[in-house]
Amino acid sequence: MKTNFKIAASILSADFARLGDEATAALASGADEIHFDVMDNHYVPNLTIGPVVCEALRHYGITAPIDVHLMTNPVDDLIVSFAQAGASAITFHPEASAHIDRSLQLIRAHGCRAGLAFNPATPLDYLEYVWDKIDLVLIMSVNPGFGGQSFISSALDKIAAVRSLLDQQKAQRCINCERERIINLAVDGGVKVDNVASIAKAGADTFIMGSAIFHSKLSSYAAVISKVRQVLQYSR
Repeated sequence: MKTNFKIAASILSADFARLGDEATAALASGADEIHFDVMDNHYVPNLTIGPVVCEALRHYGITAPIDVHLMTNPVDDLIVSFAQAGASAITFHPEASAHIDRSLQLIRAHGCRAGLAFNPATPLDYLEYVWDKIDLVLIMSVNPGFGGQSFISSALDKIAAVRSLLDQQKAQRCINCERERIINLAVDGGVKVDNVASIAKAGADTFIMGSAIFHSKLSSYAAVISKVRQVLQYSR
């Protein structure tokens, strides 16, 4: 079933002893891309994976987009390393960059889509100055650092606010006869079958799911992703 929604499988919740197989299985089950949660035990209280793992998955045969979410401070050196390791998109938190505009330009200069991520208490004001340099807005619906957390309901208002801003930007580009450009709105944290409809109705188009896929009680990864797609079909 083809929709304009994307499902990203977050490998933070996968079996790291079988990471290549897990990523392959998630994609074969209907996920659109692989999501990398990169944590440095500094910006967030956890330590996860680096560019070598991204490169290893590419060598393993993963050809789908790999979306890298940097929860690190600083970010610029890792932007270059992940781009060289095969990342398709790189997203960072505005608080973690000394020069947000420069970091976004660095991502794009290395051939990747560029994104900004917003924690539950981070204001959206940064977006006003960088619309021309972003391809993705990521709303965190948990406080970053660990998988398996519960969805923070106030994130729905934030998602709706970003969708409104994106619609305004689209309308302005139309008035100015500018080329249409897609900016995705992703949500990460506690996204599950039972709340994905409300997240979509708020305006999200990309759903990052970790434990909901890899730790599901349903019979298979395919069963989870198929159920999510069924729910999304009727959410708008």
